[in-house]
Amino acid sequence: MIKKHRHFIIHKPWGMISQFVNPAKRKKKLLGDLYDFPPGTMAIGRLDVASEGLLLLTTNGKVSEEIRSSKYEKEYYVQVDGLITQAAVEELKTGVEIGFDGKKYITKPGKSFLIDDPKFPLRSQKIRDERHGPTSWVSIIIREGKFRQVRKMTAAVGYPTLRLIRVRIGEIELGNLEINGVKEVLNFIKKEK
Repeated sequence: MIKKHRHFIIHKPWGMISQFVNPAKRKKKLLGDLYDFPPGTMAIGRLDVASEGLLLLTTNGKVSEEIRSSKYEKEYYVQVDGLITQAAVEELKTGVEIGFDGKKYITKPGKSFLIDDPKFPLRSQKIRDERHGPTSWVSIIIREGKFRQVRKMTAAVGYPTLRLIRVRIGEIELGNLEINGVKEVLNFIKKEK
């Protein structure tokens, strides 16, 4: 009998750990708090505790490995401190130097462009207000995913990240899925391996 794998799209909220087990025993929400997922469910990649948005879950390790590969674009909407310049946006496209595993690393070229405020619902922890200066939004599209890479990239060009929301992985979009929302889908890739 062939095991039928299951796949889920979730809208991870700010403050949640992208795991089913909390190794540090901190009082943070875990993925299993959102839904009664089947045994063997795993997150495909991660979003850090302070990041929000699209997270894919599956019971199929081969699908997880495929989607984590550089074949698939990952798009993030990023609110940054200050009014980001077009020069900084261009620098994000070509690659910037960040620290990774104690070494200097140049990010691979990607895509980046200014966007209007996407008007996402407010998150549970307030972001500083206008009294502390202006903010702006940028879309960053990459095919790699080093530890806290997008945050390090915006800091490297002088605009620290205030809010980070993943909105797309390949052709899968967050769309209007509510924060904490879970949606089961048939599959993520055209031909499941």
